[in-house]
Amino acid sequence: MSFTLHGIPVSRGIAIGRAYLIAPAALDVDHYLIEPAQIDGEVERFRAAQHRVHEELNVLRADLAADAPSEMGAFIDVHTMILNDAMLVQETIDLIRTRRYNVEWALTEQLERLSRHFDDIEDEYLRERKADIEQVVERVLKALAGATGIVDNVHGACDEMIVVAHDIAPADMMQFKTQTFQGFVTDLGGRTSHTAIVARSLGIPAAVGVQHASALIRQDDLIIVDGDHGIVIVDPAPIVLEEYSYRQSEKELEQRKLQRLKFSPTQTLCGTRIELCANIELPDDARAAVESGATGVGLFRTEFLFMNHKDRMPEEEEQFSAYRRAVELMNGLPVTIRTIDVGADKPLDSMSSGDGYETAANPALGLRAIRWSLSEPQMFLTQLRAILRASAFGKVKILIPMLAHAQEIDQTLDLIREAKRQLDDAGMAYDPNVQVGAMIEIPAAAIALPLFLKRLDFLSIGTNDLIQYTLAIDRADNAVAHLYDPLHPAVLHLIAFTLREAKRAGVPVSVCGEMAGDPTLTRLLLGMGLTEFSMHPSQLLEVKQEVLRSHLKTLEKPVADVLASFEPEEVQAALKRVALV
Repeated sequence: MSFTLHGIPVSRGIAIGRAYLIAPAALDVDHYLIEPAQIDGEVERFRAAQHRVHEELNVLRADLAADAPSEMGAFIDVHTMILNDAMLVQETIDLIRTRRYNVEWALTEQLERLSRHFDDIEDEYLRERKADIEQVVERVLKALAGATGIVDNVHGACDEMIVVAHDIAPADMMQFKTQTFQGFVTDLGGRTSHTAIVARSLGIPAAVGVQHASALIRQDDLIIVDGDHGIVIVDPAPIVLEEYSYRQSEKELEQRKLQRLKFSPTQTLCGTRIELCANIELPDDARAAVESGATGVGLFRTEFLFMNHKDRMPEEEEQFSAYRRAVELMNGLPVTIRTIDVGADKPLDSMSSGDGYETAANPALGLRAIRWSLSEPQMFLTQLRAILRASAFGKVKILIPMLAHAQEIDQTLDLIREAKRQLDDAGMAYDPNVQVGAMIEIPAAAIALPLFLKRLDFLSIGTNDLIQYTLAIDRADNAVAHLYDPLHPAVLHLIAFTLREAKRAGVPVSVCGEMAGDPTLTRLLLGMGLTEFSMHPSQLLEVKQEVLRSHLKTLEKPVADVLASFEPEEVQAALKRVALV
């Protein structure tokens, strides 16, 4: 019987093939109390399983192919760090010793505690890192049970495999790279989950957050994964299969054609140069940025460097090495490094309640981003010094998140001057002319734009948060996620106003949120005056194609019609006219 499931589209394209189901490791383990004389033996059993998983990850890391996406190696490194983290290891051993839990019970109990902590985090990317801990625990439980890895038997799968799972660990996804498979479907995950990130880096269609997919889809079912819309069609009717097969061949042809655009100049039909930059999370992501033809890094999210540090922040040398690596990999192209965007709403391991950090009642409005950085000036100075030092090795720009007040801008600029003075005193090299910019992601920042234009060198519109704060909805809350609308008139007016006023003031402005990487919105943003986009490297060529087909003069009237429309039907009709010119 044919049926359709709906999830979140995270990696574009169409996949057609047979379902290969991966059963999750059962976290419903035996619970029993051990005798006092058994405690040391139980701890040793845990240590042995930990050691076995450590060896598995080392082998996976060593076997990474030279052309494997950089994300894969980084995610394996994260799992290795979690495997050795005291929050998981020592706390589990303490439960064995103090409560006399068997190791499986102790391990799942500690997982539950850590999961509750992550559930309170507002930021979507960091909240989904809970999956890393779950996947590490799952590996240890398998080692305790003497089970083989979830992909050990993939070699017998069919050539047109579509992996269907509750969730997939990044290390297992790396193993899939050596097999022939067409796509991914998972019950869990979101746009920033590891499955999504790796699928995009591999260019493989994927739909995540497809609830109950692994329970409803049977082994060897013929399925279609529509990665453009997050749709999974099980046992499709012949006419549906024929239609999607045609669309699949058309997309494959289009992708081959897109590769020809990789290193051609990016300019509109009227000759206007457009900058297409890349968003990265890890230093080695810079390779993918260069390979995609990006003209720079428009957003280097530094939060990843601060994760998995239980009792301390990353030292200056550690940060400097990471920033320097990204800068050097870009071979002279500009790298915009955003200062840390975490806080009480999304605490780091080193921010415990004992240090005075409590989860805010309304975390999205709490002590986060620049607010938290200014409350921790020594931590902030350490990061600023590391970024400034990296500027001696290439063009670096500093981007500050979530600014809203004049005093926040002034305090930040004062600290940057102090960081420079400290480097001067230490005799360390840096670019004294490093540009400093602000994220425009709060409506107040857009409305009070003159405060920013007067003080800063450039702006970057973070559409994800701008939409969330403008519409007062949590985009990660399923109950209101349908209200998250990048085409809401209020959102469009704030973006258009920011672009217009920045242009008048001669201040460069980019867009680095999800809207920048959506080719269906490229012409709209061009018509508003945007000349610098920043996106995931895998999205760049499709956006580039839209740029090459656009003429700015002909976009002026239809884009003006969009901005003059407020009724949903009027907005959609005007958008269709934008797409046709």
